[in-house]
Amino acid sequence: MSLSRISVALLLLLGSHQLCHAEAVALPDGYRLQHYRAPTPDTLPGATVLDTTALQTLLAARQPLLLDVMASGQVTDAAGVTHWLPAHARQNLPGSVWLPNVGYGELSPLMADYFARELARLSGGDVARPLVFYCLRDCWMSWNAARRALSLGYRQVYWYPAGSDGWVEAGLPLVAAQPVPL
Repeated sequence: MSLSRISVALLLLLGSHQLCHAEAVALPDGYRLQHYRAPTPDTLPGATVLDTTALQTLLAARQPLLLDVMASGQVTDAAGVTHWLPAHARQNLPGSVWLPNVGYGELSPLMADYFARELARLSGGDVARPLVFYCLRDCWMSWNAARRALSLGYRQVYWYPAGSDGWVEAGLPLVAAQPVPL
C-alpha cells in the first residue's frame, strides 16, 4: 500500500471529530459572546491550564477554590428578587462551589456584582488564593469566567477545560451541586 493510501486510511479511521479537535481554536479579542458549547482554545493568557492529573496534583498540594460555572435558569419574583430556578441534576467535583451564569460573555450588573462579591467572599479577599474554573468539556463559560477573574485582579487563576466530563472519564466521583444564592 502506498504512503498516500495509508495516510487516507488513517484519516478515515480518525474520523472528522478528531480532525476538528486537531485544529487550533483562536483566542477571541474579548470574551466569547455566543455558542458557548464549542471547542475552546488550548490556552488562556494569564491563567494556568490544567488537565485532570495536574488538577489532582494541585488539589493534593494546595487548597484551591473549585468554581463550577455551569449555567442555570433564573427567575425574578413579584418583589423584584432574582432566584435560581430549582436546580437540575447538576453534579460537580467534590468541594466545588457552583456560581451559575458567571461565564456568559456579557454579564448583567446583577451577575457581575454576584461574581465579584462571591469571589471576594470565597477567597477571603485574597487575590492570591488559587481559583480553578470549570464547567463541561468544550464550554466557553469556564474560559470566560477565568478570564473575568483575571480582570478582577486574581493572580492564581487555573482553568480546567475538561470540566466535570473529564473528571468522570478519569473514574473520579461527582457530588450533587446547589448554586450559591443570588
